[in-house]
Formats: sequence, structure tokens, C-alpha cells
Amino acid sequence: MAEDAPRRRSTLDEVAELAGVSRSVASRVLNNAPHVSRAKREAVERAVHRLGYVPHPTARALATRRTGAAALVVSGEDPSIFADPFFAQVIVGAAAALEEADLHLMLCLAASDRGRRRVERLLRSRGADGVMLMALREDDPLARAAEEAEIPVVFGGRPVGLDPRWYVDVDNRGGARAATEYLISRGRTRIATICGRLDTEVGRARYRGYQDAMLAAGLAPCRPEAGDFTESSGAAAMAALAARHPDLDGVFAANDNMGAGALRALRGAGRRVPADVAVIGFDDLPAARVADPPLTTVHQPVEGLGREMARMLVALVDGQEPTPLILPTRLVVRASA
Repeated sequence: MAEDAPRRRSTLDEVAELAGVSRSVASRVLNNAPHVSRAKREAVERAVHRLGYVPHPTARALATRRTGAAALVVSGEDPSIFADPFFAQVIVGAAAALEEADLHLMLCLAASDRGRRRVERLLRSRGADGVMLMALREDDPLARAAEEAEIPVVFGGRPVGLDPRWYVDVDNRGGARAATEYLISRGRTRIATICGRLDTEVGRARYRGYQDAMLAAGLAPCRPEAGDFTESSGAAAMAALAARHPDLDGVFAANDNMGAGALRALRGAGRRVPADVAVIGFDDLPAARVADPPLTTVHQPVEGLGREMARMLVALVDGQEPTPLILPTRLVVRASA
């Protein structure tokens, strides 16, 4: 009698299909990665037991290989973005924390189609031990790709419309509220805001903080002028606000670059700061200290943001289960308000 044919080995795709998860989620469970929900992990384990799945030893060795590097990904096309004082400080903090863990830092831009595809390959191929994602906009495909990543992902700031498990953020809403409350406490009643991009969570949160303070004080919030966090956009927004509200006596700008632009536009229009219009920014970057006049601003620990993102990523790579982190802000009063 002929011998029975050898039983065919079950595949990872079959495990994923039976468990109702993606192939990458099944792979993460089998490699004991920490960044998988309990429900998905249990579903994969049941499927493995039912199918008698045994991972191929060579594939497992490749899946558990470490690269010794972590990537900081920014949704932008211009390489000079890394020279922006904000991102430069984030890089300093992240690099210091990764150095302690003996991990190299890779920098990636990902706003163009080509850049996004490159980062998506990185997320799928385990080209790094982990990734930190920053400056994501609404419906950014990278946010979705991160959910299916083969490696741990930490968000720098929460993306619009998603609730990631691991992120480091700043109290943007509370800081904006404190800035606007300070303007109100100084007797300013006709206060406008230059908000950041409203397709980002940071732009929305700082605008909500401004609204919170105005409504609590019984004041009507002005329709905002949006900028893209650059000085030139702040100057253009300030010019538009001044034309629309000639009696304006206070401005909250959602970052220091736009605050500096607002100061320049007011000076060009012959408006005195703070006698005619008080101005407050957000970040407490070096530009705030050297502005004319020096800019009152909301201090956020920018270098600390990079450092804590990297520390959270290292903890994930090491199999730990960190919790999301919100960093505090504080108002720094200077001559502009």
C-alpha cells in the first residue's frame, strides 16, 4: 500500500485569514512583538493551534533580526525642514535617547508619493527597529500604514482621526488656552488667532484652546486666519486679520514662527506692540527671544518631545508596554504682551 503523502505545511497567510487579521499582524504575534492588541493576539493563537502552524526557522530568524537603527519620519518634502529650530531640537532629543540605547537615528521625509512609498517599505520590511512619525496631516496614508507596520511605531503628536496606542504629545489645547487667558487678563477683548494647519491635530488643538478661553470669558472668538507654521504665513495672516478687524488689540499665534511674522506685519503697518496689539506665540524657540520686541510665548519642551518619543520607542523594541505621554506647557512672558 502506498505511503500517505506528507501533510502540507500551513502558511502564515492561512493563519491570518482564519484569525481575521492581516498577515503583518499575524507575523507580529508569532514573533511575540508587544505592539498587538490582546484580541488580535488571542485570535492568531487560536488559528495557530487549529491549523498546527509551525513557523519556518529561517523566516523566524529574519523576522527577529535587529537593524540597530530607528527612523524619525516627518511628513514634508523639503529637506531644510530638519534645519527648522523646532525639528532640530526634536532631533537632538531623539538622538540623545537613542544613543543611550545604542541605536542609530535615520531621518526620512515622506510627503511626496515617492517618499511615502519609501517609508511604507520601511514599515513593512523591518528596515529599522522602530519608527517615530511626526507632522502627519488628516487622512495621511502613513498613519494607516503604521497600523499594519511590522515594527513598533510611536507618534509625535496624535494624528487627526486616529487614536494610536503609543504617542508623545504636548498639552497644546491647555497652552493655547493659557495664552489667550493671559491676553484677556491684561484687558484685551478683541483677540484674534493665527491658527496652524487645521488638517493637523496640533493646529486644531491650539485653535480649540483659544476658543475655550474666549467663550469662558464671554467674548466672541474671531474667525481665524490659518498659516502653515512659517513666518511668511504668519505675516500674511496678520495683514488679513488687521484689515478685517481694525480694532484688534490681541493676537495668539499658534507657533513662534507665525508670531514673529505677525510682529513684522504689525510693525510694517505702524501698529505698536504691545501698546496697540499684544502678541503671543507658541513653542519658545530661539526666534521668540530675539524677536522685536521679544515674543511672549507658550513654552513646550521640544527637545524633551524628541527624547520621550525615542525612549518610548526603545521600550517597545525591548518588549515593554509603555503608556502614552502628554508633556506640560507654561507661559513665558516677554515684551510683546
